[in-house]
Amino acid sequence: MVQRDIIKINEDKCNGCGLCVPNCPEGALQIIDGKARLVSDLFCDGLGACIGNCPEGAISVEKREAEEYDEKKVMENIIKQGKNTIKAHLEHLENHGADKYLKEAKDFLKERGIDIPEKKESTKTRSFCPGSKIMDFSREEKNQNEGGKRTSELKQWPIQLHLVSPNAPYFVGKDVLLAADCTAFSIGDFHKDFLKGKTLIIACPKLDSNIDVYVEKLRKMIDESRINTLTVLVMEVPCCSSLLQIAKKALNSASRKIPIKLIVVGLNGEVLTEEWI
Repeated sequence: MVQRDIIKINEDKCNGCGLCVPNCPEGALQIIDGKARLVSDLFCDGLGACIGNCPEGAISVEKREAEEYDEKKVMENIIKQGKNTIKAHLEHLENHGADKYLKEAKDFLKERGIDIPEKKESTKTRSFCPGSKIMDFSREEKNQNEGGKRTSELKQWPIQLHLVSPNAPYFVGKDVLLAADCTAFSIGDFHKDFLKGKTLIIACPKLDSNIDVYVEKLRKMIDESRINTLTVLVMEVPCCSSLLQIAKKALNSASRKIPIKLIVVGLNGEVLTEEWI
């Protein structure tokens, strides 16, 4: 047993619709007695592709003692389901930046003499949540003056902290902005003044669940992706202050030390305080 990320199902919220089941090609989920159940820790990779397919918000990711995820056992189950499921699983791993598992899966297919599905095939069979697909468009050139409009400074997707992979390439060696959800709506020049040149993650310390997952993801960004700096951007309201505490907790548990800047914004968008912690 090891401490690792793994999905958690809120039985009170789950209505047994079953939409999560086909979106877990690994076979970790089944509908039993009218509720979604995690049938095997071995099959759950903890990447949370099923989260975006639950209309009730009943699925989240937590860190707990669990059996280690076993890619070979997963592949034994997946190849029985055919080519489309194999393809969906490989895309799921690739889109979440799970390079280690992706290599294990492809090696397994090669050992069994099974062709690796072409990526050019129709995407209609994809089972991952499109909202959590890793996309890095930092190298795209944008004309800042086109049509007189200011262009977006966002360089990657996803941005919600529960959805991002802390090992995604757009975090490696970067300056990261951890922004409270409301800040972008209060600051007129959010992109120009705060987001430009940074990788973005957003969170709400009051409404989001499983905050311990946030701490661990930030720790991994610090230790494994070796981010350069972390800027925490919050509103002046009291509930926002705990976002800094989450960042500090991650830094305290990390083996590396990086600078953290705190920026507090007023309700009308002005900067109230800005300091390195």
